[in-house]
Amino acid sequence: MLLGLILVVPVIELVVILKVAGGIGVPETIALLLVVSAVGAWLCKREGLGVLRRIQKAVERGEMPTRQLVDGGLILFAGALLITPGFLSDLVGILLLLPPTRAVFRTALMAAIGRRVRVTTITTARNLRGYIDTSGSERP
Repeated sequence: MLLGLILVVPVIELVVILKVAGGIGVPETIALLLVVSAVGAWLCKREGLGVLRRIQKAVERGEMPTRQLVDGGLILFAGALLITPGFLSDLVGILLLLPPTRAVFRTALMAAIGRRVRVTTITTARNLRGYIDTSGSERP
């Protein structure tokens, strides 16, 4: 599946670029790809800094910034898509940068991860033969 995507997506991107170049011209197509990449880089920076602030606030409140970390990963992936030449990858990258559509991707990603990950909570004790009560004294 992944190998198929690696082989098929660049071919589709090339076909789309050639169709656009045939419609508007080669210089205009190159300019459009550069403009989309520049706007995408600006959006990546803006959204990334916003997520960083939300992560800091969550940590200050003593919360685990799970949602914000997933957003950060999606923004990083969007940046990678935007520096890859092609209109389809740019479209997906921009969709990942927009908060409403990123929320849809985030929900789907977190649900997929939740189905595959098993979380186990481990607690430790100072003395395995006894326990410590609320007064701080050990009991056997």
